[in-house]
Amino acid sequence: MADSALTRAVRRSALVRWDGAVGALLIVVLLLSFTTVDGFGNALNLSFLIGNTLPIALIALPMTLLVVSGEIDLSVASTAGLSGAVMGALWNQGMTIETIIPICLLLGVVCGLVNGLLVTRLGLPSLAVTIGTLAAYRGIAQIVLGSDAVTDFPTQYLDFASGRIGDTFVPYALLPFLVLLAIAVVALHATPFGRSLFAVGASEEAARFAGIRVKRQKLVLFTVTGLMASLTGIFWALHYASARFDNATGLELSVVAAVLLGGIDFDGGKGTLGGAIAGVFLLGALQNVMSLQDVSAQSQIVVTGVLLVLSVLAPRVARQISVARAGRRAASAPTSAPTSP
Repeated sequence: MADSALTRAVRRSALVRWDGAVGALLIVVLLLSFTTVDGFGNALNLSFLIGNTLPIALIALPMTLLVVSGEIDLSVASTAGLSGAVMGALWNQGMTIETIIPICLLLGVVCGLVNGLLVTRLGLPSLAVTIGTLAAYRGIAQIVLGSDAVTDFPTQYLDFASGRIGDTFVPYALLPFLVLLAIAVVALHATPFGRSLFAVGASEEAARFAGIRVKRQKLVLFTVTGLMASLTGIFWALHYASARFDNATGLELSVVAAVLLGGIDFDGGKGTLGGAIAGVFLLGALQNVMSLQDVSAQSQIVVTGVLLVLSVLAPRVARQISVARAGRRAASAPTSAPTSP
């Protein structure tokens, strides 16, 4: 019992240090980039950095909650691509954008619901399920739109998705994201629902015995993740002024890498949304710097993959070292001599 309590305390301490380290590293990267990388600090580039990072950040919000609960969704990029493809196809059919957007959001709900039902009702592992739907949703997107690219969306929507406030570096799209971020932070860290997600991720069986409706919560999380992936697909098509079936291809790698880099434990039960968002913008800043330095897209994918491996490996190694040191200190601590009667 004492050893278990000691281990939990060390893990909580390590998590706080990891979150702080990611935040500090983000600040260091930004400071170095401002001072050493030409063009990094101008308002236009900073708006590009934020705008290009927002698709990752949008999906990272529900993905963080999902991974905390011990699950994962690798179909998010394909759901985003399917949403964009349907958006383009419906626009070509003459529907208004105000009608298309709710339809695409509903489609995302259906995609997330399918994932959730397969995981919670059939007991299938989420990793295997969402690898399958990753391929299925992308294939459906190609069937829906083919190789066409739809670019003639209404100007006011394109301006909102890619424009910035006046001469500042702040994109219009950042404002609704901040609202969604606030909602997610409160949901995860300040509500019984959020606390129950940590309990589910730490021990699903114990959470079930405690009266938590595990399957229903996971179904809700998968559904919300599908909804946010669809919203990301809509934003992607408008931000880059192009709806294609292959929109957001590979985005799931960046999302997972950023979330794990931010300290969310892949096994579930541990992490903070602040750390995850710090990881998102750290990855976004590194990608922006590499683009300014003319690093190839293939090399950027390699860097993202390396960060993904390190983000899984480093916290585990750090925790093992901390637990071992704490155990040695506890073993070497002097014990009080028994008092004589």
